Amino acid sequence: MVPLEFPQARAKVVEAVRQGRGLPAVEHVALDAAAGRVLAADVGADRDSPALDRSVRDGYAVRAADLPGELDVIGVVRAGERFAGLVAPGQAVEIMTGAPVPAGADTVVMVEHTHAAPGRVRIDSAAQPGLAITPRGAEAAAGEIVLRAGARLDYTGVAALAAFGHPRVPVYRRPNVAIIATGDEIVEADETPHDFQVRNSNAHSLAAQVARAGGAPVILPLARDTVEHTRHALRRGFEADLILVSGGVSAGKYDLVEEVLAGFGAEFYFDRVLIQPGQPLVFGRACGKFFFGLPGNPASTMVTFEIFARAALDLLGGQTETALLMPWARLTGEFRHRAGLTRFLPALLAADGDEVTPVPWHGSADIPALTRANAFLVAEPAHPVYAAGDWIRVLSK
Repeated sequence: MVPLEFPQARAKVVEAVRQGRGLPAVEHVALDAAAGRVLAADVGADRDSPALDRSVRDGYAVRAADLPGELDVIGVVRAGERFAGLVAPGQAVEIMTGAPVPAGADTVVMVEHTHAAPGRVRIDSAAQPGLAITPRGAEAAAGEIVLRAGARLDYTGVAALAAFGHPRVPVYRRPNVAIIATGDEIVEADETPHDFQVRNSNAHSLAAQVARAGGAPVILPLARDTVEHTRHALRRGFEADLILVSGGVSAGKYDLVEEVLAGFGAEFYFDRVLIQPGQPLVFGRACGKFFFGLPGNPASTMVTFEIFARAALDLLGGQTETALLMPWARLTGEFRHRAGLTRFLPALLAADGDEVTPVPWHGSADIPALTRANAFLVAEPAHPVYAAGDWIRVLSK
């Protein structure tokens, strides 16, 4: 199989999952449990927003035709009240931010631009109608769709649900994601390894990434480097909505994952991507479920989940779109890498997001270096040398 460039491989994941997925079951959750869930139905405004013309400043509600001039102040209106009277020629009502604009008034003059005396206010300049007023329905008209099905709800979406009277909301069920770490050299996190063994960090880092992406991680027992053991682990994995296998996908004698997947009738979309870390990466479908065979080194597992498997999880979870955000930042020093591969290397992104510095590391098994980074710089395959101050893309950790 011909190795794919990074953009081709990601596009293949999105295309295959979009075409082959079915939407998850729908469940209803309370408003306070909706954050991070994918909306399963459109949500409309149950009334105009705002429901009345609303002041956006503290000041005086007046008639624009009376300005400039000195006006009689006939009352005060606060947010949460309605002024019962009518603003007639030569009159003004003191108004607070968020309050409904009294009938008869057509503009609001900020308090800073007025001169008040007991019962009177002088305004020395003209004002246009509509100044400092949000008209009724300007934000949303009654019945207008304000949230679309397939959107993942953030705090702004939760605010909209509350504002338009949705104490419970239909959302898609979180996809179950089976996580299988493979390898005879692996022991569990609570065991004491020999010097030739490593603890199972990949299953737990993947579980954290899956949960952060809105999935429900299911860590399965370790799969040892035999066909029979790997087959048993994968058979259990196909009970989930997505399968992530860590390790066993390189070209070594004991890398058995592709062989075992083929025994399940797998369709392979690709088995190698021109990236580092993570070049031996398998993506396909078997038993009606999508799977990823992720490389076994920790950085490889982390990076390939973020740039490939997370897109699949987004779509399987009911999202209509999935995006990979890689903004630009300036390098603080010269950076070199070998041409030919897109490289995702640990880096420290400045708090303002403007500058990025590579973090020294000893390869994709160097977990301590990954903890010192807060991002990955993304080095282009045809750009082997970057000077200090050059722009480079960055993937947040």
